[in-house]
Amino acid sequence: MLKKEPIRTCVGCRQKKPKTKLVRIVKEHKEVIIDDTGKKSGRGAYICLNEKCIEQALRSDSLSRALKCTFDEKTLAAELLKKAGHKNDQTSQGNG
Repeated sequence: MLKKEPIRTCVGCRQKKPKTKLVRIVKEHKEVIIDDTGKKSGRGAYICLNEKCIEQALRSDSLSRALKCTFDEKTLAAELLKKAGHKNDQTSQGNG
């Protein structure tokens, strides 16, 4: 029997997508970090790795609400955009 893939909602665009298509942001020990493994303990939220979703999540404070904390948005945004750019670079290399 096939296992169902977990579905999560992006805090930026509010679209439901498979968990593997999103990046998990987690509040762990009063720190907000990107959870590359998806297994870190702590309160988490999911976001698409694209510029529009990242900007929307930060502008609307939906990420802060989901994590129930405040954090340095500029640092996290820079990390997410860097990761998004790296992912887009890999995707475009495959097409070329």
